This record gives sequence, structure tokens and C-alpha cells, in this order.
Amino acid sequence: MTEFMGSPEGAGRRVAVIVSRFNETVTTALGEGAVNTLVEQGVAFDDIDVLVVPGAWELPAAARSALASGRYDALVIVGAVVRGETPHFDFVAGEASRAIMQLGLEYELPIGFGLLTTDTMEQALARAGGDHGNKGRDAALAALEMADLLARLEAADATDAGDEAHG
Repeated sequence: MTEFMGSPEGAGRRVAVIVSRFNETVTTALGEGAVNTLVEQGVAFDDIDVLVVPGAWELPAAARSALASGRYDALVIVGAVVRGETPHFDFVAGEASRAIMQLGLEYELPIGFGLLTTDTMEQALARAGGDHGNKGRDAALAALEMADLLARLEAADATDAGDEAHG
């Protein structure tokens, strides 16, 4: 048995942080948490691009463009959708989440997902550096860990292919 597990090591990685501007007090804190975490984990500050979009609905379009560019080893997506009085919340949160997940699978690139979906602004603030930590930080760590895991799997596949060619 071989077990593969990634490490959130960021040295040598290029990462895009895509931040939704809507609910800016929350999303700014999430974005800062993501960027600070990437730097703490060894990503060079100059290897981080921050893309700011108007709202959560626009996150997938920016993610698709970033993924298609081939510039990045991982993406970190942060935003906040707070439930209101209409079903708008369900459509925006659900469709944005679904599209982002599909993009990660399509491009086979890790996407740290930090799109908050909360009932109240207080809940959102608690997850943007409050009592529940900073979900931007969590998303950045997940993106780096997955980038490392996928690199380890790719290296193992290359080694296995080399062994088969010589065997």
C-alpha cells in the first residue's frame, strides 16, 4: 500500500486569489487571510495575483479565465453570500458553487473554496477572522495541500511509467 498526502508547502507555486467584492467587510478579511497564509506557507508575494470580482455570481467566470491562462498552480476563491428575504441566496450560492467545482474537475487544478454561505452577517464575520477562524486561510491551506498532493501523484505516475519502460 502506498499512501499519498499533500503538504501545504507553497514555495515555487503561483496562486490566484479570487475575491468577491459584495459583502466587502467580510470578503476583504477572507482575501487578506488567504494571501497572508499563502505567504506564510512559502508562496512568494510576487507569485500571488488577486482578482477582484463584483459578486459571488462572477467568481466562476474569473476562475475559468485564471484556469485557462495556465499561469497558476492553484486558485483560492473567497466570497460571502448572506441569506436575505428572497430565494436569490439559493440560486447564487448553489450555482456559483456548482460551477466552481466543475471547473476544478475540468481543469484538474486545485481550487481552495472559501465561499461563505451564511444566514446572517454575524455568522459571516465570525468566519472571516472571528470566533470561527478565517475561512480564507482554510481555503488557501487546502489549495496548497491539494497542489502538492496532485504533484506527488503525477511524480509517482512518471516514476511508474519509467519503471515499466525499463522492466
